[in-house]
Amino acid sequence: MSIKVSHVSKVYDAQRALDDVNFEIERGHIIGFLGPNGAGKSTMMKIITCFLPPTEGSVEVCGFDVSASPMEVKKRIGYLPEHNPLYPEMYVREYLEFVAGVHQIPNKKARVEEMIDLVGLSVERKKKIGALSKGYRQRVGLAQAMIHDPEVLILDEPTTGLDPNQIVEIRNLIKNIGTDRTVMLSTHIMQEVEAICDRVIIVNHGKIVADDDAANLLKFQDKLFIRVEFNKAVASNVLAQIAGVSEVKKISDSVWLLGSEGDKDIRQSVFDFAVKNDFSVLTIQKEEQRLEDIFKRLTTS
Repeated sequence: MSIKVSHVSKVYDAQRALDDVNFEIERGHIIGFLGPNGAGKSTMMKIITCFLPPTEGSVEVCGFDVSASPMEVKKRIGYLPEHNPLYPEMYVREYLEFVAGVHQIPNKKARVEEMIDLVGLSVERKKKIGALSKGYRQRVGLAQAMIHDPEVLILDEPTTGLDPNQIVEIRNLIKNIGTDRTVMLSTHIMQEVEAICDRVIIVNHGKIVADDDAANLLKFQDKLFIRVEFNKAVASNVLAQIAGVSEVKKISDSVWLLGSEGDKDIRQSVFDFAVKNDFSVLTIQKEEQRLEDIFKRLTTS
């Protein structure tokens, strides 16, 4: 087991940042660790990486307890925090050689060249870090996190502030990295999770409110929505009377989202309503629920 979190709580004065959190992560998986601001994500990551002690409970990384054996844990973890702490006055190769030296890596020059190639820094290898774009600085951060070949990677908001092309490049890099090690990824970008994560853990107010793969989370939705366009304006109170409709959301006067409980298909009821009331249905289609919808439902409280 790469990461084992057992009954972890973290209390700051009167605030309970984490409340009896439990989960396990096996090697070779990319986990999306999600939650709104202040939910406890960064606190959990800092406990796993030995920056903070838990108030209660225990955390093991690759079999080592973070409180009893922090140095053994740190040897096995690569960490890229949200605010990537780099030395802008150092050259790319110079900085990575410095990090390799801290980890006492043998033949560090060869390892640095290997990492430069792996994360796509070859064209920028002779520049100072301060002269790099945000995307290339993130690549430097990933290189330093992986240079000691850790079994576990903890990445906190790795694509924040990147342009769309850079986001895709970093996503692909993370996906390739995750084939032979454990990656725990915190992000607010739901498309990112859907694109690269095997499993999703959602926290809210310090508690886990969901833990499953993205496909399963989307299967167990409590409402099915259809998008309907009529040939003229319709009032919401009229649409609410359609058999099976439990929720009505306005897009425009003539375009509506109609929700039904569970997986009940209300399209026939909508057609019957239109015929009875002398309306025409111009378009009607199921509205696929996204991970973002699940996230909002689970964390809005």
